[in-house]
Amino acid sequence: MNSLEIIQKKRDGESLSDIEIDFLIKSYSSGKIPDYQFAAFLMAGFLNGLNKRETSALTKSMLHSGKLVELSSIKGYKIDKHSTGGVGDKTSLIIAPVAASAGIYVPMISGRGLGHTGGTLDKLESIPGFNTSLNLNRFKYVLKKCGAALIGQTKEIAPADKLIYALRSATATIESVPFITASIMSKKLAEGIDGLVLDVKTGNGAFMKSEKEALVLADSLISTAKSFKKKVIAFITDMNQPLGNYIGNWLEVYESLNVLRGDDSSDLYELSVTLSGAMIFLGGKAGSIKEGTEKAKKILMSGKAYDKFLEIVRLQGGDIKIISNPDLYPRSKYNIKLYSPASGCVKSIDTYMIGMAALELGAGRLTKDEVIDHKAGIILNVKTGDHLTKDMIIGEIRTDKKNQIDNSLKRIYNSLEFSKVKGNKIKLIKKTIY
Repeated sequence: MNSLEIIQKKRDGESLSDIEIDFLIKSYSSGKIPDYQFAAFLMAGFLNGLNKRETSALTKSMLHSGKLVELSSIKGYKIDKHSTGGVGDKTSLIIAPVAASAGIYVPMISGRGLGHTGGTLDKLESIPGFNTSLNLNRFKYVLKKCGAALIGQTKEIAPADKLIYALRSATATIESVPFITASIMSKKLAEGIDGLVLDVKTGNGAFMKSEKEALVLADSLISTAKSFKKKVIAFITDMNQPLGNYIGNWLEVYESLNVLRGDDSSDLYELSVTLSGAMIFLGGKAGSIKEGTEKAKKILMSGKAYDKFLEIVRLQGGDIKIISNPDLYPRSKYNIKLYSPASGCVKSIDTYMIGMAALELGAGRLTKDEVIDHKAGIILNVKTGDHLTKDMIIGEIRTDKKNQIDNSLKRIYNSLEFSKVKGNKIKLIKKTIY
């Protein structure tokens, strides 16, 4: 075997054997073939596609490029959740403590913000002292102690994915469904999970703009999970407006705390209890998603999930005082009110523009090495279908970047489209797939 012949096969639209795919991954991971050859394979795969068997083989090779977390000493079901990314999507901060409170173990390896979307690690690191870089031994200790641990990808876990992801970003092959699938599943399978709940987002604030695209990705993720004998449920959810009302790292922690305390019944609450319910069901603590969802609601009402979150924060080095007293958190230099630019019903929201506005205010990275301002972001108390009156207060922006204020305000106001006719509320959960 040699890499040139394998690349030629995929260039010509042929399917590759499991052994050929494994050879390529091992050769690239060990530095035996250069970036330019693997880039050629990525483009060939992007243009000609990979079938389900090839996708599963690619996932397996990437998975076994590093260590697998051994969790057999922890007795009980290990269930995780993965979201494909959106604006204001902070459900991981809620569902991990909810599921752990129900007796499910949640070994969650999360990512950072990507483009206009936020990342769970960045949100958690807005909590002073919170350590998302636990080594595997400490990760397992925290998981066993409180039922949930939330960290980033370590050097030992799926190292091939890190190499390949960086090259995909530089070769315009990010959007390939097989490569997305292998990237997600290689990391999730390395966690030692028994099951996975998938939140595949669609809409103007998601990477999958159409429901058809989201269904294709969901099918690929489900097929791959099942090929590894994992339980899996996928939800297609709407991202044509921000989830919740807070966008930005600490702001999203703050909103999550409101849900955990039982003080929020918004779309964020709705999605969180549904995803938690699915995790509780997959973990054998409920006979259906509906029953699991009811259990999740009761756990939130009881305060158990909030107490569990405090325990997770404490075990991962975070400052409990800030969680208990969020008003102690530093405030931005500039806190500017948002006013409705018109009267009428909100017909649509350009969620991508909202995400970009938050990023420019400091809540995300415009360059790879940029430092995030954890306190920056947007509060937007507007949903599609709401009736607004011109100049009524609809939220605020928070930033230390004075020179970004005008542009961000323009983005936010331009993202709102109004109509004289009363609009429909968005259906959040579009489809459930087993």
